[in-house]
Amino acid sequence: MAASNRSIALRKAERLFEIVQLLRRENGPMSAQSIAQELGSSKRSVYRDVAALMAQDVPIRGEAGVGYVLEKGFDMPPLMLTSDELDAVVLGAHWVASRGEPDLAKAALNLLAKIEAVVPERLRGHVLEPVTSVAPVVPASEGVNSSVLRNAIRMRRKMTLHYEDDNGARTSRVIWPILLGYRDTGRILAAWCELRAGFRYFRTDRMISADTLKQRIPENALALRARWRAAMDQERASYEKQLREDG
Repeated sequence: MAASNRSIALRKAERLFEIVQLLRRENGPMSAQSIAQELGSSKRSVYRDVAALMAQDVPIRGEAGVGYVLEKGFDMPPLMLTSDELDAVVLGAHWVASRGEPDLAKAALNLLAKIEAVVPERLRGHVLEPVTSVAPVVPASEGVNSSVLRNAIRMRRKMTLHYEDDNGARTSRVIWPILLGYRDTGRILAAWCELRAGFRYFRTDRMISADTLKQRIPENALALRARWRAAMDQERASYEKQLREDG
């Protein structure tokens, strides 16, 4: 009986946590009916659970005929993860550990160790004996440590890049690093290129060297990314149009 009661208590705790998470992600009120549909429960259960949360001083406001709102600034205890969320974190960390540059791969393993130390005992098996895996790959060869690129993006600094293209031609250019994309077989840096006056993509395995400059990128980070995404969308649309015309 004690074990059964404990199981019921755990299910209720997870349900209450899920309600808080649902309200946190919404920009406006969320109805009891919508919450019940998300949780696969009844509106009556939602009413009871929300009342229980409010009794614990969780700042939820109820709006008659509209729904519930979680007030801004409320923090949940750290690492209150569901089984699926924990599986997702572990899978992602293993992917990074096998495909990230040395600094990021080490950070991924450290993250797993920290998660193992703080999650409840009943969830520790998700970390120690995961139900997911990633296929092994040959590590990408790089002349420039990708951590240097990530730091330049974070600090919003220009870089001098020495690069070798498909034909073996070498160039030197100043770039504004925007985003570092990770793939199974390597990494690609999206950047604004001052030499070409346009957005370009550079494979890290073709980089000879890269130096971070003291000059800051003159454009707002959000605006620069918005221009880059717009250019990507235009390029994709042109490609799809060409395919239709050729077909």
